[in-house]
Amino acid sequence: MSMNNSNDRDGSVATQSHARRRAAMAVLAKAARADIARGLSQIGTDVAFTDARPAEIGLVMLRGRIGGGGAPFNVGEATVTRAAVRLDSGETGFGYVFGRDPERARLAALCDALWQNDAKRQPVEDHIISPLRQQQQERRALAQAQTAATRVDFFTLVRGEDER
Repeated sequence: MSMNNSNDRDGSVATQSHARRRAAMAVLAKAARADIARGLSQIGTDVAFTDARPAEIGLVMLRGRIGGGGAPFNVGEATVTRAAVRLDSGETGFGYVFGRDPERARLAALCDALWQNDAKRQPVEDHIISPLRQQQQERRALAQAQTAATRVDFFTLVRGEDER
C-alpha cells in the first residue's frame, strides 16, 4: 500500500469538509444580496464580526478552451468584488462575487465565516445555503426547459438502394 493512499484516507474528512465549504461558497457567489440577507435574518445573526479586509472591486481575466480541451485563451475581463470578515470566535470568511457589490461580497463572507463555526453551520445550511441552492437549481431547470423547447433535431434517412 502506498503512502498516498493512507494519507488520502486520513484526510478524507477534511477533504469532504473542504468540498462542502467550496460548494457553499459557489452557491453564495451566485446568490442575490437580498436573498442572502433574508437567510441571515432568519438565523438571527447577532454575532460580532469585523472586516478582516474591506470589500475591494477589481478585474479578473476569464480564460476558456475550445471544446473544453484545447489550448487556453483569454476570453475577456470581468468585474469581481471580494471581502473578508473575521468573527470574534476566530473564523475568517471570504466572499467573491461577480460585479460591483461590496455589501453582497461582505454578506457572502459572513456566511462563509458562520459556516466554518461548528455551532452555526447547520442553521446556515438550513436557512441560507439549501434554499439558495434549490432556487438556483429551479432557475437552471427552467432555462434548460426553455432552451429544450427550441431544440431542432436533425436526422438522416437511409435509403435502401445504398446498401449492398
